[in-house]
Formats: sequence, C-alpha cells, structure tokens
Amino acid sequence: MKVILLERVEGWGGLGDVVNVKDGYARNFLLPRSKALRATSANMKVFEGQRADIESRNAKTKAVAETSGEGLDGKSYILIRQAGESGQLYGSVAGRDVADVVNAGGGKVERAMVVLDKPIKTLGMHDVKVRLHAEVTVTVTLNIARSQDEAERQARGENVINSQFEEDRMADEQAVADLLEGGAGKAEAEFTEA
Repeated sequence: MKVILLERVEGWGGLGDVVNVKDGYARNFLLPRSKALRATSANMKVFEGQRADIESRNAKTKAVAETSGEGLDGKSYILIRQAGESGQLYGSVAGRDVADVVNAGGGKVERAMVVLDKPIKTLGMHDVKVRLHAEVTVTVTLNIARSQDEAERQARGENVINSQFEEDRMADEQAVADLLEGGAGKAEAEFTEA
C-alpha cells in the first residue's frame, strides 16, 4: 500500500515521502497512529495544503523532545533485582521496567519510547536508548544490582560478580589453611601415634 508519511519513520523515510509498505503495517501501525495517510490523489492535495502546519507541529514536538531529552541524556538509574550467583537475573528487565524507573526519577517516558533490542538478563551497567521523538534519541544508564551497596560498587566501576568469586576463593583458601594449621592436622597426628 502506498502511503504519505506525516513524520519520519525509521527505515522508511521522512515527512512527505511517498513509500510503498505492506498493507498490514499501514493498517495496523502507520494509519491508526497518524504517522501516514493513504497515498490517494485527494489525500495528496490535502497533505500539500496542510504541509506547512504539519511541519511546524513536527518541529514543535521535536523541540519539546530535545528539551526534555537534555535532562535525561546520560542520567543513571538504579534497579534492584534478584539474581543468582553468576549474575543472571531471575526474570528480565523490559521496556516497562525502564520507563517506570525513569518516571520515578522525574522523567517522562512511555514504555513504547524505550528501545531494547533484547531484554536485559544480567547484573551490571547497561546503556539503554530512549526515543523521545522520531529524530531525538537519548541514552540512559541502568545500574542493575541485587542491593544498594552492590549498585554503589558497580557505579565505581567494580565488577561485583568477579569480586564475589574472588572473595569466595580467598575464603576457601583461608579455610583450607586453617584446617591444615589447626585441629585437623594435629588430630590426625595424635591418632597415628596412639
């Protein structure tokens, strides 16, 4: 189906472009969300008559998105989640979770604005893109941790999973050394002498 784009649509074109898209994409996404019009001769005339209004409205929404994006760009948010020993989350962090934490932190983001290629399933620092407008994208950082203390350590640049394994290894070595020095070695020696 041929449509006239009323705003920039990623992968298809910019404002005023006439593109050929699949029927379902046009009927289910572009047309209901007022991102496009069917490319009929009547709609072409209407579009050309309203082009200046549409462009100015698009410029206003872009300016609003840029101003709100300045406050969000580069900001860091902490998400506390349960995870296993290897840093694998019990569940995952999706777009809704990102939108909720940004909104709780004073931003204004809808779930559909969050761009995640795949859900986040591990602890650590993750950069997430937020598309505030078709032409305005900002990046926020999610600090996903099991506790507030762990989040602070991650923010300083520490890899908490590796440091946890290192602490466990050191504790195991200390326990073995204590056993050899202390009671286990002496008890064995007394048993063999008697």
